[in-house]
Amino acid sequence: MVKCNSTSRLPSIDSFVLLTQTDTTVGLLSQDASKLQTIKARASTKPFIKVYKNFHTLTKNFRVPNRQKRRVRRAKKTTFIVKNVAFRVAKDSSYSTLLRKSLWNYSTSANESGKNFDREFCEEKADIIIETRVPLHEGNSSALYKINSKKRVRLR
Repeated sequence: MVKCNSTSRLPSIDSFVLLTQTDTTVGLLSQDASKLQTIKARASTKPFIKVYKNFHTLTKNFRVPNRQKRRVRRAKKTTFIVKNVAFRVAKDSSYSTLLRKSLWNYSTSANESGKNFDREFCEEKADIIIETRVPLHEGNSSALYKINSKKRVRLR
């Protein structure tokens, strides 16, 4: 990976599709959901997980039930669903300086729908590949909870 402290030479990354190792598995990230739908050949009715940079950014853009705020703030490798909107907070922002600039991204696993990780497929579809000394590897998916103001239900 080329180290660059300044992103001023780069155009806005909002429209790019990024391939990177997330805290759980290899993921495709973008702020353009339609590009991710095209790559994954996925139905437009199936939403993507929105990954926020930190809890503060999440609470500015989304209302988390008061009784669940502590759980969401302290969660690691966990995705939550509130009123059919899936989100997670990625505390480890060491992926890249490019990702630190964006407040949120849509996220999905880096594979064709229903298939396992295929590096050639992902490299062909991604605009930017972010890789550190640790190679891209498929890990376990995040835990998934549906929460509201009264209860939580584990879905995965």
